[in-house]
Amino acid sequence: HKPRENRRPPHRIYTRGKWTNKERVLVFSSRGISFRTRHLMMDLRTMMPHSKADTKMDRKDKLFVVNEVCEIKNCNKCIFFEAKKKQDLYMWISNVPHGPSAKFLVQNVHTLAELKMTGNCLKGSRPLLSFDPKFDKEPHYALLKELFTQIFSTPRYHPKSQPFVDHVLSFTIAEHRIWFRNYQIIEEDASLVEIGPRFVLNLIKVFQGSFGGPTLYENPHFQSPNMHRRVIRQATAARQKQRQTVKQILKEKRSEEKEVLARDVTDDVFSTPAEPRDPAVQLQPPEPQRSKKKLRLTELKKRTQMKRTGRR
Repeated sequence: HKPRENRRPPHRIYTRGKWTNKERVLVFSSRGISFRTRHLMMDLRTMMPHSKADTKMDRKDKLFVVNEVCEIKNCNKCIFFEAKKKQDLYMWISNVPHGPSAKFLVQNVHTLAELKMTGNCLKGSRPLLSFDPKFDKEPHYALLKELFTQIFSTPRYHPKSQPFVDHVLSFTIAEHRIWFRNYQIIEEDASLVEIGPRFVLNLIKVFQGSFGGPTLYENPHFQSPNMHRRVIRQATAARQKQRQTVKQILKEKRSEEKEVLARDVTDDVFSTPAEPRDPAVQLQPPEPQRSKKKLRLTELKKRTQMKRTGRR
């Protein structure tokens, strides 16, 4: 009697290595974010197969609650988007639960769905991380480089990752800001085509702990959005005030009386005296004279009236 054969096809093993680097990144946000921020968050989750999602956090909750959420989700890294005033977007990256953590102001956000981004890469593929040489020159940039490396690099042999490298994540420093770009590597000529998303990170502070603690570095070039809007309003008000001042000066100049100059001798050169008048000339117009016919009629009326009344 022969043993029964197993008719199921053998399981395809793509990677025989062991998944040792179990980095898990929690990507979520607070309530009140815009649609663009929501799309950016979804793009980061799509790009990072080792990421996890969670519901939006209430605004009233403190930031230390994020550490508990990461512990519940079994995550040791976190990207948290915080919205304020429905127009300012802040991003926290943190190593949970011991730190360090960094807070950024996110500017110039463009997502994957925009028409400018013509590239396309395999979902779950491993990225190459490209850092500016300036990251190795200053200590706070070196710390951020290590944080970015641990968060954005896909762990080797991750179950949801693909064994291909077909896109590059670029981190460039310019104007005291970090510019994030995502490019696809084209196989034919190894040229780069931008995929997205893209955004600019303006560093605010680096903290020793996770979402708090002592401040390790504070950016002296950072200007808060409230201060930036205040400067713009003050400049607009100053321009408007200057225009009003110029109008008032012109109005005063026009209303000023012209200066009376001293009498000039040559003023009477062309003035000629009037001719003497004849004293017999009548200066007043003559009174209008009534016609004789009208006088006769008035006399007849008077006479008839006197006869009737018996005066005559």
